Order: sequence, then C-alpha cells, then structure tokens
Amino acid sequence: MIILSKLADYGVIVATHLAAFPGRQLTAGAVANATRLPQATVAKLLKSLAHAGLVTATRGASGGYRLARGAEAISVAEVVAAIDGDIGLTQCSVHVDECSRTTYCPTRPHWAAINRAVGQALAAVSLDAMVTPAAFVPRMPVRAASPETDETRYSA
Repeated sequence: MIILSKLADYGVIVATHLAAFPGRQLTAGAVANATRLPQATVAKLLKSLAHAGLVTATRGASGGYRLARGAEAISVAEVVAAIDGDIGLTQCSVHVDECSRTTYCPTRPHWAAINRAVGQALAAVSLDAMVTPAAFVPRMPVRAASPETDETRYSA
C-alpha cells in the first residue's frame, strides 16, 4: 500500500480549504476549525506551505493566509512536496545513500520510472480540481438508444 504521510494528507486538506475561499484571508484557527484538524498542526502546515511559496501570510488583526497563486495553478504534487519533500515510493528513490543495494538492485531503475509517473499524476491534479465535488467522477459509456446507430456516447 502506498501511503502519503499524515502531514502531507493534512497539507492537501488545508490547501484545498484555502482554495475553496480564494478571495479571503483565513487564520490558522479558522482553518483548523473548518477542517477539524488540530490548530498546532494547521499552523505548522501553513508555515511549510508559506516557506514553499504556496501560501502568503499577512500579519495583524485582519491578517491570515491565502494561496499565493490561483488554485488552478497549484498542484497536489507541490503541496505534498512542500510537506514531505521529494515524492518517492521507495526509500532508495529518495534516500539513495541509505540503501546498500543501490549499485546492484535490478528494480531501482523501475522504481524511478514509477516515482515519475506518480509525481506526474499528482502534478496533473490542481487544488481547483480538489475543490470541485465531481471532478473525478468517471464518465460511463452509454449505448445509444437508437438501434440504427452503433456509436457509443458518454454521460457525465
């Protein structure tokens, strides 16, 4: 099973929540309440997201956090990388020096390709898509009602 870290998962939740309110600055407390995550965790995540340039922070009474770019321009991969660092499914794909088998492992080059594919898949999903409720509903093929045509139509 491939699992993102809990913090990366929470980071996507926090970033998606900010994406849902593009015109507003939200405090860490407000985000924590809305997402039902611990405020200390949300504050830590927002700091990491700000350090990565994904959110901006404004201090003061009317301060808070907002996305640094439009939600359509920030990918899930960027959020995960801001929290966890490089995306890697195996230890050797990210921490090469920690594996004694690196020089002769027959699967290492394949894991590199798999990591790229997963990274590309996460990069293809924007925060805007994460906010949209039906963004990932698969389209089901539906046969045309007319027996005179053999074309397949798709429904949303």
